[in-house]
This record gives sequence, structure tokens and C-alpha cells, in this order.
Amino acid sequence: MNKDILIQLRGISKSFDGEIILDNVSLDIHDKEFITLLGPSGCGKTTTLRIIGGFETPDSGDVFFDGRKINDLPPHKRLVNTVFQKYALFPHLNVYENVAFGLRLKKTPKEEIDRKVKEMLRLVNLSGFEKRHVTTLSGGQQQRVAIARALVNHPRVLLLDEPLGALDLKLRKDMQGELKKIQRQTGITFIYVTHDQEEALSMSDTVVVMANGHIQQIGTPVDIYNEPVNAFVADFIGESNIIDGVMLADLKVKFARHTFTCVDKGFAPGEAVDIVIRPEDVDVVPVNSGNLNGVVSGVTFKGDYYEIIVDVDGFKWMLETSDFVAEGETIGLYIEPDAIHVMKKSEFSGMFGDYSTFSDEMEHLSDPTVEEDEE
Repeated sequence: MNKDILIQLRGISKSFDGEIILDNVSLDIHDKEFITLLGPSGCGKTTTLRIIGGFETPDSGDVFFDGRKINDLPPHKRLVNTVFQKYALFPHLNVYENVAFGLRLKKTPKEEIDRKVKEMLRLVNLSGFEKRHVTTLSGGQQQRVAIARALVNHPRVLLLDEPLGALDLKLRKDMQGELKKIQRQTGITFIYVTHDQEEALSMSDTVVVMANGHIQQIGTPVDIYNEPVNAFVADFIGESNIIDGVMLADLKVKFARHTFTCVDKGFAPGEAVDIVIRPEDVDVVPVNSGNLNGVVSGVTFKGDYYEIIVDVDGFKWMLETSDFVAEGETIGLYIEPDAIHVMKKSEFSGMFGDYSTFSDEMEHLSDPTVEEDEE
């Protein structure tokens, strides 16, 4: 085993009530890594986390920790702690005693408890809060107490299951930065579960995109965003225009009834492909300067840019531009070769990427804010 691989999942499958939640999943997690399991509700990410923590046993497959098989090792014997969305703090204990609880169970000497608790509270910016009752704290402060309590025993791995889901947007952003800083300072492996794409991209060393009980792609945030492997990943990680195309030859692709130069190769001549073009990668230009032309069917002001929907031969594209364009206006679209990403067809082809039904309301309805319940 590679010496910096801390956890290995090999051929993990799990079903609940006859429904397959994980189907032959294999994954390597490295020591000191911040890795995020990302996907929609029901994709299997929380079940994966619970199997690593020992709260669930796989139906088949093996879990290895530091090279040792731990399938039957109970949670309290694993060098792992968990932070849940519902913080599970003890309401009758103050901040100090909540953090000290695990150390007292281990009969740690009083002086060591005091040193470790104060060190953890410093780490999560709660020095001076020792005597405060947790019920008087804000949601963000309670989350920090839960993190301090999980870290005080210095586990090898911290599991975080949608830990910021109950916080408002500004607090979430603040805590994302805090968690990343804490992970760097402690060197503890963080395994993080979320359905929030921005959260995953901004915090992680590695992102694991999951759907339908399978891992779809593993990579750095930059790789996942810029080089999605299929239409599901392209759609789930940010907005994407996903168009049917045909690879004519290396570096030549046809879509929207036009032939384009691209930077992709290795496809069969005439192979049907999916084309991904991000909204921010299309320039709005005069009609006679574009690769394509379209009619603007919707304009939304987003503060520092306009989000526009453009009808190109019956296919609705989303674009982002700093220049105002009016609804009903005909515009040119200019696309550079390196803005065109060519993907092989997959089971997700044809399911995403046309903004005919797009609206802010639809976007809101498709964004789950409740805690995932896969079991």
C-alpha cells in the first residue's frame, strides 16, 4: 500500500430495504488530505461516510485503515471522530465541559485536560467562552464547539457530515475558511460530505463526485470544474451548456450546425460526443463577429454580471456577461477553442445542459437544504 494512503475502500456495496445505495465503490483517502464527497441527496455519500466511521457495515467489500482491515471494528475503537449537522452538544454542560467530555471519559489527568481544551478553543477562536452555556451560543459558535470536541482527542480522521447545513450563507462562508485553516494547522485528515458545489470546490484538496451509488469522478477542484468526465459532473459542478456534438477529427468538432476548432483529440472520427461550454467562457459580440448567433430570451442582474438565456436554433444557452443586453436582442456568441470541452457520451447524456426550463425558482427548488437521509 502507498504509505501516504490512510483509508482504502475496496468494492463497497450497501443496500437498504432492497435499494442499492452503494454499488462496488472503491476509493483511496490520503493522510492529511481534505477530501469531499459531493453529490445530490441519495447518491450514497453519507452512507460512505458512515461505513468509514463504523456506523454502518458494508454488505460486501472491505475497509482498510493504515493497511489493516477494520470492517468489524466498532466506531469507538477507530481513530475517527464525527461532526454532524445537528451538533449533538450536551445542553446541560458549558463550553469547557462539552469539549472536555471525551477526555474525562478516558480519565485523562486534569492538567492535560485543561491544556488540551484551551488549545482547542484557541484553534476554533472561542478562547474566553469556557464558562458559557452552549444554549446561549449562535449556530456558528455551537458548530465550533462541536469541532473542538471532535478534535480534542486528536483523531487521525475527522468525518464531517453536512456540518454547515444549518448555518446562514455568510456564516457558512466564514466557517468554510475556518475549517480549511483548522485542517491545515492540525494535519488531520478531513472527510467532508456536502451537496454544495461551491463549498466542495473552495475547501477541498480532492473532490469525489457521486451519483446513483457510484463514484463519477475524483480529482482536484480545478480538474473537476475544467475537465468533467460526463454530463452529470459538468452540470452538478456549476452551470454548463451541454450540447450534442460530433467529433469530425482530432481538434475538430461540430455542434449547433457549425464546425469548431477545439483542443481535444483521441475520439473516433464521426463519434457522437457531449460538448460542455461554461457560461463565463462565451463572449457576447456583435452578430457579424460571432461563431454563433442567438436571440436573448431572459436577462437576470446578478450584481457584478448579467446572466442571460440565449436561444440558439431552439437550444437555450446560459451566458454570463458584464455588458447589458436586452431581451429580444439578437447577439453573436464567440467561443475560443480552449473553452470547448469534449466528453464521451454517458448514461447522463441528454439529461442536462439546456436552459429551456431554467428560472431562479427552479434553481431554488432543486437545492436541497435538509440533511440527507439515505438509510
